[in-house]
Amino acid sequence: MANAKKLQERVALPRTAWIFADFLILFLLVALLSRRAASLREEHGPISTSTSTTWLPALALACEAWFTFVWLLNMNGKWSPVRFDTYPENLPDEQELPAVDMFVTTADPALEPPVITANTVLSLLAVDYPDAGGKLACYVSDDGCSPVTCYALREAAEFAAIWVPFCRKHGVAVRAPFMYFSSAPEVAKGHEFLERYSFMKSEYEKLVTRIENADERSILRDGEFAEFIDAERRNHPTIVKVLWDNSKSKTGEGFPHLVYVSREKSPEHYHNFKAGAMNVLTRVSGVMTNSPIMLNVDCDMFANNPQVVLHAMCLLLGFADETQSGFVQAPQKFYGGLKDDPFGNQMEVIYKKVGGGVAGIQGLFYGGTGCFHRRKVIYGVPPPDVVVKHEITGSPSYKELQTKFGSSKELIESSRDIISGDVLLARATESISSRVEVAKQVGACSYEAGTCWGQEIGWVYGSMTEDILTGQRIHATGWNSALLDTTPPAFLGCAPTGGPASLTQFKRWATGLLEILISRNSPILGAIFRRLQLRQCLAYLIIHVWPVRAPFELCYALLGPFCLLTNHSFLPKVSDEGFRIPLALFLAYNVYNLMEYKECGLSARAWWNNHRMQRITSASAWLLAFLTVLLKTVGLSETVFEVTRKESSSTTDGGGASTDEADPGLFTFDSSPVFVPATALSILNVVAIAVGAWRALAGTATGVRGGPGMGEFVCCGWMVLCLWPFVRGLVSRGRYGIPWSVRVKAGLIVSVFVHLCTRN
Repeated sequence: MANAKKLQERVALPRTAWIFADFLILFLLVALLSRRAASLREEHGPISTSTSTTWLPALALACEAWFTFVWLLNMNGKWSPVRFDTYPENLPDEQELPAVDMFVTTADPALEPPVITANTVLSLLAVDYPDAGGKLACYVSDDGCSPVTCYALREAAEFAAIWVPFCRKHGVAVRAPFMYFSSAPEVAKGHEFLERYSFMKSEYEKLVTRIENADERSILRDGEFAEFIDAERRNHPTIVKVLWDNSKSKTGEGFPHLVYVSREKSPEHYHNFKAGAMNVLTRVSGVMTNSPIMLNVDCDMFANNPQVVLHAMCLLLGFADETQSGFVQAPQKFYGGLKDDPFGNQMEVIYKKVGGGVAGIQGLFYGGTGCFHRRKVIYGVPPPDVVVKHEITGSPSYKELQTKFGSSKELIESSRDIISGDVLLARATESISSRVEVAKQVGACSYEAGTCWGQEIGWVYGSMTEDILTGQRIHATGWNSALLDTTPPAFLGCAPTGGPASLTQFKRWATGLLEILISRNSPILGAIFRRLQLRQCLAYLIIHVWPVRAPFELCYALLGPFCLLTNHSFLPKVSDEGFRIPLALFLAYNVYNLMEYKECGLSARAWWNNHRMQRITSASAWLLAFLTVLLKTVGLSETVFEVTRKESSSTTDGGGASTDEADPGLFTFDSSPVFVPATALSILNVVAIAVGAWRALAGTATGVRGGPGMGEFVCCGWMVLCLWPFVRGLVSRGRYGIPWSVRVKAGLIVSVFVHLCTRN
């Protein structure tokens, strides 16, 4: 039991059996490398009879050495898992709890429907927190500058006036209305509750109808939305609108401020994607409410646990040394997910195994959503021990703050308040509407010129994965982070479905991660020159090398088809003693991963789907990300931020996939280049198996030394199974079939490969 003062407890999780399994697979990998190196020495020895294919085992050795390195990275990441238990019942009185500014980001009303954003906002407005009306504020960044989104939020604010009191009075467990009303009411609560439930559901359905039927031209005729007239998505002034001022709330029914923000956009200024939007929200909130704690969530990631802010406060306030919780990150979890995760994007095992392990080092990575930040940490303030070490005392001068934060006097004063270190300090919020013009000033696209925003202060620029980069900068400064894994989950989001959405998301992540790895923000440099711990650096490399894995995995995947097409071998024959090593490694690795999924309560089918998707992602999204960054590095291309489509939800579908699909778990395709490499690999493996089988049946390979064996056939067959959605796509039609433009490009690539293999 927790004593009266304990707010959190760090619990180490045992994994002795898993460590043994880690070393078993490592031993098999080293044995494979040793065997491969020995065979190479024999090839180059005096008894060597042919050197025409010595590059084949050398390439295999290079790939297998890379796989061993990746395995070591994963061993380090999983080595010392922990969990954090929180005790919100032990929190101090409300006067001692800090205020919180909550940020929601959306970028495209077509890909991220406003009704989804409205539900996320409503779930945040209704969270449990003492004096929530006075201590919480919600800011929504709309990078799409959509009057429909602003209208949806205004309507949501009006609905919140009855929704928030209803949730608090009846102890509603899930406070995103679409999720709450997707299940039957609790009959045991009585007739009065059922009547109120029916009324609330009816009002919510009216809200959804108004939002979904909103017409932009009609909205613009309303004088309240006059600022959107003639505003273009990529060229418009800053728009800041206070949609709800909590001073209007009745006593005991208060709920947080709601502020709409669409930062200024201009073709002459680079807008830095989501990182730029987050920095604008940070400045706008700094001059309006200036809460010392900030929460940021994506527009589709609603607060699933109404006490999420209280649990976060246990970690932010519960350590004797605040360095241990520079930020508090909740793992991403999803609602309405398809059974057995057919697209491999729910990442449950990654968060439980790798995330829990990294939490035991310097802390879980910042995931871009579901994260509580200390404002002073975002402002670049180092941990207390660094401050003491360098004898930094007193507040920085006005000129120093102006150089870092910009010309706004209000922002300079508010930043001074935060840097002074009083976590309970927040600016008065009674006159929030009077600060709109100041907020517009700090939202200007030219405001950051000559300042430290995007570098030493705020969300860091230079990568599309601004979340990982920003969290890495915080860790490199010396701060740790804490894992917020509550029951029920703190936040739930919408996982993308279908091939295009899933691979687009993976490509965007991989592109940003590789940009970080080869830049001055590399975690390797952070470990050498800053305060990023070595093990934390290696943990970051687990994800940073995702796109780098693509060329190695592609090369290894091509060895099997090459051998079948050219009558060579890169693996030992079944009759060879060395065959046991790759066989044992293949079985041990897959059993190991299967057991991880079983321990996490997932099925064998979920394991297979995720294993299959990793092969697909590596041969498509990661490979294109690698090539994109390569072309950008040599000045031939620029990275483009692609928003992942969010599925709209209603009151009846529970937030799951659209019900008009015959099988939402089937892979879908479009003409995107991301599908070309995996399609080509699928065709190549089928052709190689056919050629190898024909040669074996015809007897042409009999007695030929070095010809392919069972290992090469297994490799190609395994790849066909992993790429089965693409094989099926080659014979399917409609959105489940691979477009002819992709097939033709893939066919040309296969033809060139076969020609190069067989020309000699």
